[in-house]
Amino acid sequence: MEPASVAYRYRKFNLGDDVVLVARTELHGLAKDNKKVDTSKIALPGKKKKKKQAADVEEEQGDQYMTAYALNEYDPTYASNAPPARPGTTINWREKLDNQPGAVLASELKNNSFKLAKWTAQSLLAGASQMKIGFVSRINPKNAYEHTVLATQTYRPLDFASQITLSEGSMWGIFRLFVKLLGDQPEGKYVIMRDPNRAVVRIYGVPMETFEETDEEDDDDDEEEEGEDGGEE
Repeated sequence: MEPASVAYRYRKFNLGDDVVLVARTELHGLAKDNKKVDTSKIALPGKKKKKKQAADVEEEQGDQYMTAYALNEYDPTYASNAPPARPGTTINWREKLDNQPGAVLASELKNNSFKLAKWTAQSLLAGASQMKIGFVSRINPKNAYEHTVLATQTYRPLDFASQITLSEGSMWGIFRLFVKLLGDQPEGKYVIMRDPNRAVVRIYGVPMETFEETDEEDDDDDEEEEGEDGGEE
């Protein structure tokens, strides 16, 4: 049996005004740290310290939750039918990662700001103490199947959120706004969509059976494929 690709951690958040959120978050690993406090509150085997103090007791070996993500190097010169890149938007990672890792990260923040903000928000929700980002590149630019990890960088999610100007308070504020808007609507099924050309989010009410036919069709297609495979044998 193969190990699971992620570990699920269920967390409960009390947002006030009788609004309680239970979220299923994702973690990718456990990191050993002999110096920092075990803020994740993981139960460790062994004897407990008897020393009494007002603050939380520090563990000698603090295991910390972590998340891990990968950024892929993009070279438009090898992409089919791709328009030429704008000057200054692409950086050769093999040349810059060792000497100027900040320049590589700044370029990714410019080109993939939403992706990095999403990873940071996921790490904050999961209560991860560390967030690792790997910089992945193709071994051969023309081979799309073989890759190598050029470098990895570790960040504290709260510090990284501050670096990319992601406000955790604003995140919860937006969530509470959606809770209030949907709470005032009659019970039903709704779709939240962002306008592609404007900074506007729209909420659409849709029939309860919407999207269910697609799921049933996918299940039927899977059953048909299994039947065809059995017939060939």
